Amino acid sequence: MDASHRTEVPVSLSLPSQGACVVIPARLESTRLPRKMLLNETGRSIIQHTYEVALQAERSSAVVVATDHPEIEREVLAFGGRCVMTSPDCQSGADRVAEAARSLPGFDLFVNLQGDEPEFDPRSVDLLIDQMLADPSCPMGTVAAPLSDPERIADPSVVKVVLDSAGRALYFSRSPIPYARDPQPGDEPSCLQHLGLYAYRRAFLERLGDLPPSRLEQTEKLEQLRVLEAGETIRVGLVDKATGGIDTPADYAAFVARCSSRRAAA
Repeated sequence: MDASHRTEVPVSLSLPSQGACVVIPARLESTRLPRKMLLNETGRSIIQHTYEVALQAERSSAVVVATDHPEIEREVLAFGGRCVMTSPDCQSGADRVAEAARSLPGFDLFVNLQGDEPEFDPRSVDLLIDQMLADPSCPMGTVAAPLSDPERIADPSVVKVVLDSAGRALYFSRSPIPYARDPQPGDEPSCLQHLGLYAYRRAFLERLGDLPPSRLEQTEKLEQLRVLEAGETIRVGLVDKATGGIDTPADYAAFVARCSSRRAAA
């Protein structure tokens, strides 16, 4: 992000000064589901659901919401969460995490968790943190899950990733990758679905916004391709299954129904 668009956070939060910090970037406005972070038909807002699940991750030391809107800040503080205000000029979640990191000086590792993922598995955060700690030279990490549904493999809104033998990303695409040129009878289609959970080392996060938009990024409309095209490494951890975010009214209605079913079964 352009430094001229950054705003200073006046004070640092009082947080444990070690380990990894989960940062949840949260915007109020959303094209397909307006004000979705504050929807609360379940009795809790989407941002509260996501925050509380993030607290269940065992390998992180803190959870913080990063937002540019006072309504989200008030909501987070009302349920007892931690929040930092960031500039409305942030162009992406990574930009917002980078700005929030400036007020979190005690951490070297940051996990970027989307605020509209209230049903994500907190163990995926633990996996991501562990893989970053195991490879101190790796600047960035993410996670992926097996994908075998032919319709979803063909769906350009579902991002696929291919890895090298060491678990590093070779490429991300909206197209089916790898493409099976000569499938054998009985072969099941198989890909890896990329999940929108990232980890960054502070030093890399600070210069991520300085990387120029890349040709592949602009072609696929995938920001992570900017990192690969710049020659940087993204390590990918594997989880058992993908969890969906809330992007549309139908997504939210289904989430509310699942919450009701869980309460009824409890």
